[in-house]
Amino acid sequence: MADVILEHIDKVYPNGFKAVKDANIEIKDREFVVLLGPSGCGKTTTLRMIAGLEDISAGTIKIGDKVVNDIEPKDRDIAMVFQNYALYPHMSIYDNMAFGLKLRKMPKDEIEKRVKEAARILDIEHLLDRKPKQLSGGQRQRVAVGRAIVRNPKVFLFDEPLSNLDAKLRVQMRSELKKLHSRLNATIVYVTHDQVEAMTMADKIVIMKDGIIHQIGDPFEVYHKPSNMFVAGFIGTPAMNFLNAKLSSQNGSMWLTAENMNIKVPKKFEDILKPYIDKEVVFGIRPEDVYDKLYAVAATDNNTVTSTVDVVEPLGSETLLHLTIGKQVITAKVDPKSMAKSDQKLDIVFDMEKMHIFDKDSQQAIF
Repeated sequence: MADVILEHIDKVYPNGFKAVKDANIEIKDREFVVLLGPSGCGKTTTLRMIAGLEDISAGTIKIGDKVVNDIEPKDRDIAMVFQNYALYPHMSIYDNMAFGLKLRKMPKDEIEKRVKEAARILDIEHLLDRKPKQLSGGQRQRVAVGRAIVRNPKVFLFDEPLSNLDAKLRVQMRSELKKLHSRLNATIVYVTHDQVEAMTMADKIVIMKDGIIHQIGDPFEVYHKPSNMFVAGFIGTPAMNFLNAKLSSQNGSMWLTAENMNIKVPKKFEDILKPYIDKEVVFGIRPEDVYDKLYAVAATDNNTVTSTVDVVEPLGSETLLHLTIGKQVITAKVDPKSMAKSDQKLDIVFDMEKMHIFDKDSQQAIF
């Protein structure tokens, strides 16, 4: 396996469109790194530049200790798994997995050893004599992964490999890919727009938008310490709530005020927020940190707000409440025992220890 390092990578197309802007990423040996972002953010383009399928416009890509800018894809010692499985329909599963090794003129016994070992790891030994059309989507995906494994590359590249699978199978394959990473001790670069995939599988997440990297960190860090409003809103389901508010000082304490809302800022945040007193800020709070007052442990007048219930979504293990405070809309993920009904007034409690504050102009996190 090997490190993958991207230094000041740009990708500019002939029409002038800049798909990737000054990307700097360090992927350590045996690390599972996910490139995450909405469609058009540049994540697949970045992956294809690592693979050598796209030329870079500026910067340097290293795999191991070798600069690979001008090295052909076949000589980069990488293996790529695509969104569509790209299996040869007329070949057996064994021949599909062995095809690349045969092109390299590898000895027949070594090919057989590698294919059978990969099939054993992926639990598809019983499928080797079948054709792709006889397999389910999940089985075809395993074959595509097996075809990459047999090459024993330095780096595995995955381009949204689970997007064609149904929801239940995606959950299963996420778990299997994570176990596979552990078993192979492989360096993996994985592209997805699904933040649940990223959070559950990654050692490190690279969050991109409009060709720019907005944050790099482990799942805990990007969830609890987002660098800006885009990251905060993209990570988490449902998304973080954002409320426009004014920061003020009253009776020796700091408060966030808006229409129908006046809540106290915890003491530990006061020093860093002092420059923003009497200014507009954006108050961020995750839905799971908003409670129905009847089921809140630490409810006081300082963290309680009266809202109007718009929609109730019971999900069994939890209930989602879509609420209005003044003219602003938020979502709360509350105890399923909550008896909240549409159109009623409901007192809700914010866990202010878990609040986020963003600069209204730059949208950057203040802390």
